Amino acid sequence: MNAKVQASKKLSLEQKKRLLEEMLFARRFEERCYEAYVERKIGGFLHLYSGEEACAHGVIEAANPGSDYVLTSYRDHVHAIKCGVDPKAVMAELYAKVTGCCKGLGGSMHIFGVENRFMGGYALVGGPFPLAAGIAKGIQMKKGKEICICFLGDAANNQGTFHESLNMAKLWNLPVLYVCENNLYGIGTRIDRSTAVVDQYKRVSAYNIPSTQVDGQDVEIVYEAAVEAVEHVRSGKGPYFLELMTYRYRGHSMSDSNAYRPKSEERIWSDRDPIIMLRDRLVEAKEMTIEDYKKMDNQILDQIESEVIKFAEESPEPPLEMLEKYVLVENDPWVKGGRGGVN
Repeated sequence: MNAKVQASKKLSLEQKKRLLEEMLFARRFEERCYEAYVERKIGGFLHLYSGEEACAHGVIEAANPGSDYVLTSYRDHVHAIKCGVDPKAVMAELYAKVTGCCKGLGGSMHIFGVENRFMGGYALVGGPFPLAAGIAKGIQMKKGKEICICFLGDAANNQGTFHESLNMAKLWNLPVLYVCENNLYGIGTRIDRSTAVVDQYKRVSAYNIPSTQVDGQDVEIVYEAAVEAVEHVRSGKGPYFLELMTYRYRGHSMSDSNAYRPKSEERIWSDRDPIIMLRDRLVEAKEMTIEDYKKMDNQILDQIESEVIKFAEESPEPPLEMLEKYVLVENDPWVKGGRGGVN
């Protein structure tokens, strides 16, 4: 069995340092995406993950990436990279280049890495819920040891697919872990204005699914809670629901002015930056210095510019013949009959 499956409930010093580097890379990657969007090198919708890094990194670190299946919504770049998808391929996808992980045809909201068992980001709100249940059912039928991890946003929980999927997941005791990244807002609507039960982990009690709510800004706390959740699911006890209280530092998407959030609230959450919290903890423990951190940051910035961005900008666009390559047309009556199937 992979060592990751038998994870310790406490992060080692080596893991902390690596996670700090990974989360800092994720932050700088997303910031560079922001700049590229402003430069009009990235088009379409773009939803950034800045501020929520401890969620994806803490949970996936506790699982077995590459073996366990992971799905999420359209805020998906960081999850894909943590699962092992090449950052160059992710950036190339955002640039709509043929070297992207979906050959430039998916864009920001449709990042996939099937070879890494990252089964995609989905633009349809609530879309991953039934897919995760289906993947988990497949694992169960094959008597596999893998689990399926489904990341979701708090606002998506009001979709009917949420309740239908959780009911089936518990009814069949499926090996699926639902992870709610609760950033308090569904686009511009605060959760207490849209949802009767604000604490999302309480909602799954209707389906007799064990659940917990923890601080999503502290990667150590996330990891410890995720280890317990993963062990529960992998042991055959059925689904588990983990709610992580977090905050996105930018608007819902690039078209969001972010004018609806109080500045005082933003300051409170910015003081609990997951990267700075872990950095300061390591510095206070004399395991690294601020100079070490600055050096790491500079190396990451250089890597993103000289490798990731360079790769995306120099990659070719999809050729014209790809326009129809992945479109299924043989059963379309308009194609067969010429006029809506009328001969």
